[in-house]
Amino acid sequence: MKMRSILTATFLTLAALPALAVDFKVGYVDIQRVFQQAPSAIKAAKDIENEFSARDKELQAMAKRLQTMQENLERNAVTMSESERRNKEREFAEVSRDFQRKQREFREDLSMRQSEEQARIIERANKAVSTIAENEKFDLIIQEAVWINPALDITDRVIKALSNGK
Repeated sequence: MKMRSILTATFLTLAALPALAVDFKVGYVDIQRVFQQAPSAIKAAKDIENEFSARDKELQAMAKRLQTMQENLERNAVTMSESERRNKEREFAEVSRDFQRKQREFREDLSMRQSEEQARIIERANKAVSTIAENEKFDLIIQEAVWINPALDITDRVIKALSNGK
């Protein structure tokens, strides 16, 4: 008797699942597209590029200087005196270390600024997603998936909401 009631309860639960699934609304947001297409993300990328362009040009000039120093050292090493060659090698090593330090600092600073801006964009995008989810009665919105039905993609609405400053 007990087994029969368990089977009946299981059957009734399984029978009710399709009705529940019909009312379940799912959406998907491609956060990489948000980073690429949202006006605030595009502006942030341009701002970062402008902010770091002077340092990047300095590093490029320093790299050219190092290349010239190395070529001169290689070309003239046989005609230089031993002490002159050692001085040039020492100078090259110092400039090389300075370049590597500045390059490392540049990459770290750039990465940190990009992470800061991405965090701001994600925060704003999440607020936009929450607003859309509440207004349109979504039950679940996901940001990462292996595959998604394009009909579930609400990324354009999120980008539009970010464009409108929401």
